[in-house]
Amino acid sequence: MRIVVDLNRCQAYAQCVFLAPRVFALHGEEALLYTPAVPAGEEERVGRAVAACPVQAITAGGAAGAGAG
Repeated sequence: MRIVVDLNRCQAYAQCVFLAPRVFALHGEEALLYTPAVPAGEEERVGRAVAACPVQAITAGGAAGAGAG
């Protein structure tokens, strides 16, 4: 699974950070960092994070290796 965060839309509510801390992190108070290729076993947490984003800034789908390279 791969994810993309629209950083222009993201308002740093950090719901994703609480739900999937191995994938999302806040740098400072507003800058979101994330791992585009979701680690194995984190898909369910990331799915919850996608659903919980109040501004719908996160999209997920596809295989982790898709488009890599």
